Amino acid sequence: MKRLTEQPSKYNHLETKTVDELIANINNEDKLVALAVEKILPDLSKLISAIEKQLKNAGRMFYLGCGTGGRLSVLDAIELPNTYGIEKGVVNVVLAGGVRNLVDALEEKEDDINEGWESLLKENISLRDIVIGISASGTTPFVLAALKKCKENGIPCGSIVNNPNSPISQYSDYPIEVITGQEYVTGSTRMKCGTSQKMIFDMISTTTMIRLGRVEGNSMLNVRLINDKIVDRSVRMLLERTELTNYDYAKEIIIKCGNVKKSEEYLKKIGVL
Repeated sequence: MKRLTEQPSKYNHLETKTVDELIANINNEDKLVALAVEKILPDLSKLISAIEKQLKNAGRMFYLGCGTGGRLSVLDAIELPNTYGIEKGVVNVVLAGGVRNLVDALEEKEDDINEGWESLLKENISLRDIVIGISASGTTPFVLAALKKCKENGIPCGSIVNNPNSPISQYSDYPIEVITGQEYVTGSTRMKCGTSQKMIFDMISTTTMIRLGRVEGNSMLNVRLINDKIVDRSVRMLLERTELTNYDYAKEIIIKCGNVKKSEEYLKKIGVL
């Protein structure tokens, strides 16, 4: 298998470039990422539909990865309970070395062929769940070994890689191969590969939450009241969606009920709406 992600950069003598030249070239490479993601939208649609099906049947989603992709998946997952009001544990991450060691970047753990599956077993992985393996190279042992076990046990799995015809894709029910080519700095897959992964995570989580009814219109009606900004946004949403005009009263209801959705249900119950 030829790893395009490890091929020499199209650029050379980077140390001789000016700041303007460097950032212009990086920006030009980044422009190619969205076009690469566009090509895999049909495959991504299949994966998201499978995730939706599992979650609607009381299943869970597990991102499984290491390196940049694994860390980016942690950032995606931790946002969802507050942003969409889902329960913790619906969307999870199995990160090589453990999420608790996120900032330590334990890159050596990507060669561990046991930890991924053992971590899934500790989470009582089942046929209701779905696992998404993440690997820029498409060959990472940590991810590959765990997906093999998933296949052996009939657990649905998807994958996100940045090389064609990868071993990881072969052990995935819903493979995504987003081909971003060689990096600006040779082999630095935290760049275009990481950018493509972040874009795909955004699509997966946002689309799934919308499909699960966590958004109405274009608003996050289930957002948790985690700070003053969110409280104010929620109050304004409630005012826009109802006949209420009194900000202070709407704020009182929001704080009492916990989010916009529950506030609307309460107001209907007491006959205000």
